Amino acid sequence: MKLVTWNINSLSARLPLVLEWLEANDADVLCMQETKLADSAFPYDAFKALGYEVAHYGDGRWNGVAIVSRLGLDDPARGFGTGEDAHGCRLIAATCGGLRVHSVYVPNGRSLDNEFYEIKLAWLARLRTYLEETCDRGGDVAVCGDFNVAPRDVDVWDPAHFVGATHVSEPERAALGGILDWGLSDVFTRYHPDGGVFSWWDYRAGDFHQGRGMRIDLVLLTASLVERCRSAIVDRNARKKSPAGHKPSDHAPVVVDID
Repeated sequence: MKLVTWNINSLSARLPLVLEWLEANDADVLCMQETKLADSAFPYDAFKALGYEVAHYGDGRWNGVAIVSRLGLDDPARGFGTGEDAHGCRLIAATCGGLRVHSVYVPNGRSLDNEFYEIKLAWLARLRTYLEETCDRGGDVAVCGDFNVAPRDVDVWDPAHFVGATHVSEPERAALGGILDWGLSDVFTRYHPDGGVFSWWDYRAGDFHQGRGMRIDLVLLTASLVERCRSAIVDRNARKKSPAGHKPSDHAPVVVDID
């Protein structure tokens, strides 16, 4: 199984890019974030033409998450299921080929003194509770998406540059740690223990070409999946203009291969 997560930063702007990438890379399951589409506007037929089923959760504004699968798509669930989605459409789950997959888009947080920072911490805590309530840590579970948290200092281009900023603060990393403690592993670190591999680069000031990035797009797996994982990469080429000339997202896909 080739499992992928990708913040595509507006599917209406990136649809040709995403379809081109899927055809070229033979992905089985793709988790997308920031679709920025309402459910009624999602291009289901375009994915169906490539052999994929889709579960989408979006209201047409700034968020929106989706799971695209060619291994089946059963028991879709949108949000936390408790009316706690006041902060946007940020979580969708479905079972794909026996694997319970979650696509998540964690709130940004903005700044350490912003009310949205506390919202971010509360959302991460709620995700931990949701996993406890709905999943079996002994089963095949994947939580994929844009977490807006760089887990380690080596996951940012210059730790000194981010002192006092979001995405690297100890409370954010502790909240992510709480999710991992439920029974998940950040499988990417198994293949890149020294860091320096990023998944997001600001559009401004040539950050991608200067190597000024962060690893904030994560694939978290239960132990049964970690044992069967064979590789984990960031497709940096997808952060460049595509072969057909389509403009990229500011994020690149994270691709994990699982037996």
